[in-house]
Amino acid sequence: MTPQPNPEAGAAVKAADRDHVFHSWSAQELIDPLAVAGAEGSYFWDYDGRRYLDFSSGLVYTNVGYQHPKIVAAIQEQAARMTTFAPAFAIEARSEAARLIAERTPGDLDKIFFTNGGADAVEHAIRMARLHTGRPKVLSAYRSYHGGTQQAVNITGDPRRWASDSGTAGVVHFWAPYLYRSRFYAETEEQECARALEHLETTIAFEGPSTVAAIILETIPGTAGIMVPPPGYLAGVREICDKHGIVFVLDEVMAGFGRTGEWFAADLFDVTPDLLTFAKGVNSGYVPLGGVAISGAIAETFGKRPYPGGLTYSGHPLACAAAVATIDVMAEEGVVENAARLGESVVGPELRALAERHPSVGEVRGVGMFWALELVRDRETREPLVPYNAAGEANAPMAAFAAAAKKGGLWPFVNMNRTHVVPPCNISEAELKEGLAALDSALSVADEYTG
Repeated sequence: MTPQPNPEAGAAVKAADRDHVFHSWSAQELIDPLAVAGAEGSYFWDYDGRRYLDFSSGLVYTNVGYQHPKIVAAIQEQAARMTTFAPAFAIEARSEAARLIAERTPGDLDKIFFTNGGADAVEHAIRMARLHTGRPKVLSAYRSYHGGTQQAVNITGDPRRWASDSGTAGVVHFWAPYLYRSRFYAETEEQECARALEHLETTIAFEGPSTVAAIILETIPGTAGIMVPPPGYLAGVREICDKHGIVFVLDEVMAGFGRTGEWFAADLFDVTPDLLTFAKGVNSGYVPLGGVAISGAIAETFGKRPYPGGLTYSGHPLACAAAVATIDVMAEEGVVENAARLGESVVGPELRALAERHPSVGEVRGVGMFWALELVRDRETREPLVPYNAAGEANAPMAAFAAAAKKGGLWPFVNMNRTHVVPPCNISEAELKEGLAALDSALSVADEYTG
């Protein structure tokens, strides 16, 4: 795992990227992507030989790190045996992946519909809910992200939706609980929970309960800020859905497969949805894969009625083989338990200690390997370090913080006025402490913008 500098190769990679690759979510002339030469475990490195500890897990998906040898071997073995096969057939890798996932999902979510990623999993979950109920509307939260495809981005509750918002997609947004920036003037978690549930009930009443097919929530919102819901909130949403015959969808694309110290974040709250979407950590992103775990009642809807949807690569053999190997590795190596243990004993205490030392840290929140630091200019007023959806010069404080982290060998996950601590779930305690020390140093740069 010793990086070998090769700047000439790096320059060629960057030149080809600049000439031909069109990057997502970016103004093409304003970005300068890092050319990555290799990755292993919790680290990756560039062509100049600089190594980075990845506190972003790619896009929060390398739950077992990069290049795990057992998963690489499983992909190689599957490729030698059967590289691909159409989704209408029963094949071993697909069947075994579905079985292992169903064993771990809560309740009776025992049928698995495979997709290529998280966004299309959300698309199909919403389609299933609408067909199951015969209703058109979907309710989703502000401060959420559900994917970049047309329906998923309309359900999304952050600025990435705006440019593609059709305004007629049958989507209604509401406020979910977030005590640090409460929309309900709450002072305690109990107040925030009760008022958020009352707000949701009122929204449904004014929209018309008989028009609402589904409520979709990230079990713990990811990119939007890792706001762990207060005790009782998700159970309250479950009760509201049952009361009105609404399908309850939990989006576990980011929170699932060990990220929170449980196989699924729903297990933290003892809640079972009707549909659960997953992707990312299901096979650590080694080959694209996502899916929907489906309850018995919704599966029965399509028992004798065809489900009108599918994908050419649904349950791709290479992706499913990677999922089988990933789940086996997580079970054999105690990856879920590692995330829970180190989250409680190392990450939480260390981040709270950082907050004591750095005036730029307004709040620390999270669980497992799923944490956020909310950075502020003033702790008393809670003014964000940068404005909502800041860009250019307005985002300079966060850009300076991120640059300092990278200079210190730490690759951070940064969004708006937050940095997230989301390393691989199998990271070691020594690696964690290395990254937290680099984070400590970088936060001194953010502190310069407080006062």
